[in-house]
Amino acid sequence: MSTTALLLIDFQNDYYSTYEGAKWPLSGTEAATSNALTLLTKFRQQGLPIIHVKHEFPTNEAPFFLPESEGAEIYSSVAPLSGEPVILKHQINSFRGTELQKVINELNVDKLIIVGAMSHMCIDAVTRAAVDLDYECHVAHDACATLDLEFNGEIVPAIQVHNAFMAALSFGYCNVDSTDNLLSLVN
Repeated sequence: MSTTALLLIDFQNDYYSTYEGAKWPLSGTEAATSNALTLLTKFRQQGLPIIHVKHEFPTNEAPFFLPESEGAEIYSSVAPLSGEPVILKHQINSFRGTELQKVINELNVDKLIIVGAMSHMCIDAVTRAAVDLDYECHVAHDACATLDLEFNGEIVPAIQVHNAFMAALSFGYCNVDSTDNLLSLVN
């Protein structure tokens, strides 16, 4: 029997423009969180596994997610409930140097629905790593957020960054779909 888990990546205060003092606000974090909350609510109702991942940089020299800061705390609307595992990471890839794979295996999970931030960094990295570890992955594209980037003197708008990474993941790594469509996997 297949078990699906919801993997919430880096929904942390520093990423929210609505959070006073946010150090690294992304484009569309609030909308992404609303969709993630839809999945989170369904997983909780069904009693399915939920895993939260929280990023903290190891030193205070970082631009955001400072160790033990309020900015590094998980955003209130998607905060973990008692018993929901929280993986603390210090790298982009949520598997690197963490207990994530151990927790997934202990929960007998073979499918992941992945949501969070940033699309072009931690979402991309965790999805590719999970597929390489033989987990079936699904990314809810409308429950992920990123920001404008600059390359070669040119600004790349967040929506283009996001779409390029979702296109790449869906091309060769996993199913990328909407929250509404991925709700059908939750049963």
